[in-house]
Amino acid sequence: MITICIIEDIIEIQKGLQNIIESDPQLRLLASFTNAEEAIETIPKLLPDVVITDINLPQKSGIDCVSELKLQHPDIQFIMFTIYEDNDQVFDALKAGASGYILKNTPPEKILSSIIELYDGGSPMSPKIARKVLSTFNAVSESHVQNLLSKREYEVLELLSKGHLYKEIADQLFISLSTVKRHLNHIYMKLQVQNKTEAVNKLYGKQ
Repeated sequence: MITICIIEDIIEIQKGLQNIIESDPQLRLLASFTNAEEAIETIPKLLPDVVITDINLPQKSGIDCVSELKLQHPDIQFIMFTIYEDNDQVFDALKAGASGYILKNTPPEKILSSIIELYDGGSPMSPKIARKVLSTFNAVSESHVQNLLSKREYEVLELLSKGHLYKEIADQLFISLSTVKRHLNHIYMKLQVQNKTEAVNKLYGKQ
């Protein structure tokens, strides 16, 4: 059985969430809180498997709450339950230690499956949020790679990522085949990878 605590200051939403959790025999609700302060004091005594928390709470935010509790109890899994889809809120929550992020308009069956997915080691997110996280992460990764490589090395890697052969890269950049190979050796060394597949994965944030 998965034990759960809720942190939600709007009573109607809190009760709705309680009803959803209590409808599933796999889940057991331990307690509900309307503010972060009470949750921070009580949750360490209850040690639930999962905490579902709103972000916008009366004093300390849900993100502050996650940050404090996760530090003390890293085994507790946190899922943000919120109306927000903006990037800053998403990443602040994930940095604080949340492993999931779902919206308040998520259908009940999806909320239940998200809790179970989180408990099983997954990171449930709405498709829209997952796309934002992925696109931002990819942009950060690509920018990081670009900073590590010279302009020409980056051009070589970019062409490689599009499936071009070494000879085609040489022709497109008007350089010799041996120069392409030399650039690739530098790329592997700078990115600390062993082959072209790992280098391309690094470019797109897959490692």
